[in-house]
Amino acid sequence: MQLNFSTVSEPTTAGAKWNKLFNTFWPGYRTWFLSKDTVNTPDLQTSQDALKKYMPKMWSTYEHLCTLTNADPVIARFLTGFQPPAYISACAQAVIKADEIQLVRNYDYHPDLLEGTILLSKWNDHKVMGTSDCLIGIVDGMNDSGLCVSLTFGGRKEVGYGFGIPFILRYVLEFCTNTAEAVNVLKGIPSHMSYNVTIVDKTGASKTVQLAPDKAPLVTNDSFATNHQGEIDWPENAQFNQTIKRYNFIKNYLKSKNISANELAKAFLHSPLYNTKFTEGFGTLYTSVYQPENLLMKVLWPSMALERSFDNFAEENILIQYNSTMQPVIPSNTLGAAPVESNEYRWQDAVVDSLVNGMAGKKTKQKQKELRDRLMPGGEIAWEVVVDYWNEPVEY
Repeated sequence: MQLNFSTVSEPTTAGAKWNKLFNTFWPGYRTWFLSKDTVNTPDLQTSQDALKKYMPKMWSTYEHLCTLTNADPVIARFLTGFQPPAYISACAQAVIKADEIQLVRNYDYHPDLLEGTILLSKWNDHKVMGTSDCLIGIVDGMNDSGLCVSLTFGGRKEVGYGFGIPFILRYVLEFCTNTAEAVNVLKGIPSHMSYNVTIVDKTGASKTVQLAPDKAPLVTNDSFATNHQGEIDWPENAQFNQTIKRYNFIKNYLKSKNISANELAKAFLHSPLYNTKFTEGFGTLYTSVYQPENLLMKVLWPSMALERSFDNFAEENILIQYNSTMQPVIPSNTLGAAPVESNEYRWQDAVVDSLVNGMAGKKTKQKQKELRDRLMPGGEIAWEVVVDYWNEPVEY
């Protein structure tokens, strides 16, 4: 299996480059968009009225996109973002405020549904760079004020009145400058499915907002999210994507002492956060990292990485090949991608040391050594042991 990722720089209103993306991906999106039961599909006027009501600042952009694409009624309705068909991803995300303020997330989804576009644009108030979805949406991104957002599926079946979450996140990044403004906007726009949106700005202010079509938005101080909202609402989905296991992993990892932003990002490249059920829609297609103080974005895979900023956003096509074990490997013909640090044992040692300090810091040196040996047998981190330890604590 191989996936193509493209970095596209068009730091203006949407123009020829975005239109080329539209022409490339629209046939696939059209098939998906028209797959919804037409009984519950809103008409064009209803969709446009909803856009004017809930995202009025986006109306001029919407008109421009319709003109650019010579939109027929189907395209025009799609571009409103209002009540698209249901889609279920997984994902995990976390904010850390250590040596760097950082938002890191894994995008877990079916590879056949990946757009693979990392887009730099400036359609309205702010430059925005992030991972494109539905051509005008964003599943994770940052604007030039240092506001970062990311989403995870909320683990609930309900589908109702509202917009697709990527369209909402695009609106947030187009017009908001900080976390407080983003929260206010999210509270005012209905989401057609349940999602957790984690936000952080360059000051370190962060929130996670739980959105749902049948409940009022819940604003929390949580710095991370997986795929549920409080109590498990959809047990089968929760069991499949192991949301509790991943939630506990992140929660306890963030409690460990002296965790750096870099270590947290690397943890997302390993089980239980990194997932390989690609053909079942639960494989980690990429890991994104946003550093708002530096206005820096990174996209990571286990064997390689790329880095972009608003001032240095080179265009590039990157082919990620997956071997028989479904782990990404560096393609021999890929140019311009910065390698992930190769000194693996050093960072694993640092991670385990911090875990031991957090879990058994007050124990004797012998107990600390026993825990360290259990967490890192043979010089490799046993992530499944870490997870089991947190889920069912053992006395040391």
